[in-house]
Amino acid sequence: MRRKIAATQKATWLFVLVIVVLAGCTAPRAVINSGKVTPHGKFKAGVNFGGNIASEPISQLDDITKAAVDAIAKKDTVFYDAEVEAATKALVAYALDPVGPTFDFYIRYGVAPRVDVGYKYASGVHVFDTQYQFLGPTGTPEAPGQGDWYGSIGLQYAGQSSEWVDRLFLDKLQPVLQFTAKRKDVTIPIIFSKSFGPEEEKGSIAFGAVYNHTFIKYGFEPGKLFKKYGSEVEEINPLMEKNDFGSYGLFVNARFGFKYVYIVPALTVYYQNYGDYKLLNKAVYSYSGLTLIPSIGLQASFGKGK
Repeated sequence: MRRKIAATQKATWLFVLVIVVLAGCTAPRAVINSGKVTPHGKFKAGVNFGGNIASEPISQLDDITKAAVDAIAKKDTVFYDAEVEAATKALVAYALDPVGPTFDFYIRYGVAPRVDVGYKYASGVHVFDTQYQFLGPTGTPEAPGQGDWYGSIGLQYAGQSSEWVDRLFLDKLQPVLQFTAKRKDVTIPIIFSKSFGPEEEKGSIAFGAVYNHTFIKYGFEPGKLFKKYGSEVEEINPLMEKNDFGSYGLFVNARFGFKYVYIVPALTVYYQNYGDYKLLNKAVYSYSGLTLIPSIGLQASFGKGK
């Protein structure tokens, strides 16, 4: 009997992982830049592939089975119970830190000797950022400066909404729960890097710390969800809330190549206490956990510079 239960739990876990891998519309919080900004007048462009592996939403999704979701979705009238509450907890957890694969492409331009700006399109999310270099030379491999250590600070903004619900297996509960969420992320990395060759001609190794602050607005507008109080039946009231939380992270990345084309592996790790969140039926739940963001990309630089 215990073996059957363990096998069922493993199957559920595998199913959840497959589902979240196939879903995914993730706020881009990976740090792939080095401490050296794009040289004045030059461009960088690239693509990245990775994943957002967050412990809290994975744990919440593991508490729900597809069979339970199908059973709830087929009912004409749904009463609030432990399974419905588990679904609401999972939806909020996923909105706080969407799990799944990431893909983005980006372009950066050096607007001044120590400042560059960038645009990134990441899994349906538009991202804008800038970076200021406070340490190290600002030359190019063709006209190198003195020194091989660099330091910079960045500022990134990203916004996204909950279209990802349509790609999650909980989408069948949308007629019942009508969940929506919008989030905005502000990311501030401090980056130090060591050059391989003059002015990162052969690449670099970078590391540092990063802070991310998320502002989220979420809500439920249940259409056919009720609660029993003895012999009485009441409709569950809608809910709309705002919250925000900070994430603290460390990262390491590298660039391997020569002059114009580089392979860029990276790993960023965050810890966050998401805080307390109101759910339907006056429930409140606290979330916290670790997030791992591995990625690998291809980057090219071009332009004559100034």
